[in-house]
Amino acid sequence: MTRLPTSRYVSLTTFRRTGEAVPTPVWAAPDDAALVVWTRADSGKVKRLRHTSRVTVAPCDMRGRLEGPAVDAVAEFLDPAEWSRARAALARRYGWQWRITYGTSRIAARVTHRGRERQTMIRITPAG
Repeated sequence: MTRLPTSRYVSLTTFRRTGEAVPTPVWAAPDDAALVVWTRADSGKVKRLRHTSRVTVAPCDMRGRLEGPAVDAVAEFLDPAEWSRARAALARRYGWQWRITYGTSRIAARVTHRGRERQTMIRITPAG
């Protein structure tokens, strides 16, 4: 079975309807044989994933410069009931940085009255 990257940052490449690749560096935490990613629900990557679940992931630095080969994978949106497990994986991986980032987003959601619909969790598993 193909292994997903375990680097601190992962280049998540999603695909436009035209097939054009769009790489984005993201935080990704291991969760069994998968990776979990947290992002805004209205982000470009989420819009692209709504029409194709095909992605590639590769180890990268925080600016998205690749540090290893890409792996073909499949992305799926997690049901909100599964988010607590994904949040725990991200907290284990990123510690205080995750807590500050996630906490700030929760405060902003309350202030703007937008709530959880402004965020989503994605599970990435190896293709095939």
